[in-house]
Amino acid sequence: MAEESESQEVPKSRLVFINHLDAYGGKNIGKFLSSCIVGASLEEIEEEEDEKSVDSDVLQPAKDGTYEIVGTVKDVNLPKPEWAKDIITTPEKDQLLEHLMECDIIVYDITEDPDQIDEATWAVSALHSEIDRFEGPKMFILLSTVMTWSKSKPLDPDDPEIPFTEDDYRRRKPHPNYKSHISAEKLVIKNGKTNKAKFVTYVVASGLTYGAGESIFHYLFKTAWHGQADALQCFGTGNNVVPTIHIKDLAAVIQNIGDSRPKTRYLVAVDDSQNSLEEVVRAVSSSLGTGKIKHITKEEALLSKDLEQADFDQLLVNLRMDAVYIKESMNIRWAAETGLVDNMGGIIKEYKTTRGLLPMRACILGPPAVGKTSVVKKLCEHYKLHHIKIKDVIDEAIDKLTRSAARAEQEEQEDDDGKAQEDQELLDQINESKESNSGRIEDQYIIQFFREKLHSMPCQNQGFILDGYPKTYEQAKELFAADEEEEEPEGSKMPSYNKSIMPEVVVSLDAPDDFLKIRVMNLPESVVAGTHNTEEGLVRRLAEFRAVNEEDTTVLNYFDELEIHPDHIDVTKEADEENKSIVEKVVKIMGEPRNYGPTPEELEEMERIETEKRLKREKKEKEEREQREAEETAERQRRQEEWSQRLDEVKRQEQEVLENQSIPLRNYLMKHVMPTLTQGLIECCKVRPDDAIDYLAEYLFKNNPQID
Repeated sequence: MAEESESQEVPKSRLVFINHLDAYGGKNIGKFLSSCIVGASLEEIEEEEDEKSVDSDVLQPAKDGTYEIVGTVKDVNLPKPEWAKDIITTPEKDQLLEHLMECDIIVYDITEDPDQIDEATWAVSALHSEIDRFEGPKMFILLSTVMTWSKSKPLDPDDPEIPFTEDDYRRRKPHPNYKSHISAEKLVIKNGKTNKAKFVTYVVASGLTYGAGESIFHYLFKTAWHGQADALQCFGTGNNVVPTIHIKDLAAVIQNIGDSRPKTRYLVAVDDSQNSLEEVVRAVSSSLGTGKIKHITKEEALLSKDLEQADFDQLLVNLRMDAVYIKESMNIRWAAETGLVDNMGGIIKEYKTTRGLLPMRACILGPPAVGKTSVVKKLCEHYKLHHIKIKDVIDEAIDKLTRSAARAEQEEQEDDDGKAQEDQELLDQINESKESNSGRIEDQYIIQFFREKLHSMPCQNQGFILDGYPKTYEQAKELFAADEEEEEPEGSKMPSYNKSIMPEVVVSLDAPDDFLKIRVMNLPESVVAGTHNTEEGLVRRLAEFRAVNEEDTTVLNYFDELEIHPDHIDVTKEADEENKSIVEKVVKIMGEPRNYGPTPEELEEMERIETEKRLKREKKEKEEREQREAEETAERQRRQEEWSQRLDEVKRQEQEVLENQSIPLRNYLMKHVMPTLTQGLIECCKVRPDDAIDYLAEYLFKNNPQID
């Protein structure tokens, strides 16, 4: 017992390098392996005592440790994935080689980025040259593509449906655009033959991968999800057989190779399906789009800017392949063994969840003229959701029934299954109901129309916002009633309801009648004309609304009972005529959009609008700055002139003061000084002394009146 416990207490993880951990393949394979216990795939094979696994060079890794993932990334600015141990960001090959030397398993995926082919061939060659430095055995796995088999000749010209297997890999012929891939495959196989005990290499020819957020098939899924095209395009005839494999099943193949070290060095990884492209396109369209497909030429397909050349080449491949070794010798818990078409429901759910394309469902309620429609319109534009108005739903349903019923009058009908006749009968019942109800359609038919609309593919894909409907408790109860096949949870006290159409957010716009009457009275005549918002019409509608929404019987009570508590917004506190503040409040309640975001065209338009706003803002700021500078210049000039005027006045006043102060002195000089000085100057002129100054001074001294 002690020996057993000691052996179980020694966990041993294995370090796995994967290139481009942020790419579709690297991300999903790395995430899958990070949760796998080393050797877990051997357990069932050992119990069954599978002969092939016994004959292979099986390493016995510790089953208590997990695979630890390190690798490179395409975008170094992205955060490190939680499941990754480390990210290698060094661009130098010498440093990268040292990291590779530390790893037990090196996986290079060359199916997505052709630039990785050179790095993969360098890596396997560099590792091969360093075999003597290996501290333990290493494994190199090249993840390639079945496109290296694309031009292979049939095994039997008389029976082209015989599938290729791993044993035929020497006969493979690549697609013209995948010649470098097959060269890399050959180099990897060659470098693994030198010293298999220390360095073993594998090539995995993967089918077209699907699952998670999709990659190769993403164009089809995205186009169908948007629902903007009437039919999903199928390239060419669509008869070509497309070999596929779920990305998780491909990761399981990598796990099995790492655990069991098989003797077969070249492996084909495909599921059991032999689906044609048309079958795949039709399945995607039926489960995610309109259900219709349209065949276009290959040349027309290439004109699509959303379709990559590599994806186009792969979708047109025509290969029948059988992964014999994987089926017989590997222990794989298949995610989709029977293929894409048979598992389409789960694949679509996985696609929506991975990409966050979950529908947003909301309901905006409130009294007439409170602004529901304008708010819903802006919300639908922001979130790219479907605006569900009662009038539009009824008109669309009646139009659809009318067109369907028209087929019932035709003599020959093919593949109708009596649908046209049923629609004609329903249309007759609705018309009879309208005649007996003053032109109004009964609730049972309206609710039927609403349920069909909310269950439609666009509403289930993107989501919707209900505009003012349901209006009563009973309408809500019947509209959102659970389908018969939905099972109510045992022991649940909460009423059952249809989760696929039930709003996640319910908002009530509240306002008193007087406020609404004043608002409608202030509307322009052109806006009111032809609507129910006349004075009489509004009073009638308000009375009807209040009658069916008493305190204990409002439609809001229905949502409260289901713990979907409505948010109330008081419209009277929002002075904005365009309801921008109300829309902002609802946006905060609903959260971030759950879609693909703006299209390139929308981004371009948004950038154009933003540029126009910026230019207008800069122009306005410039005008304001120039106006401010002009005002400052004028003010400065005014102050300068005022200062100059004040300065002149000060000077004048100072001059007056000086003049006033000089009068006594002037009088004194004129009386006592000037006469004597004048006489002195006259005498000086007469005598003409050599020193006139000295003579004048002497004269003044002698004739000073004060001395006399």
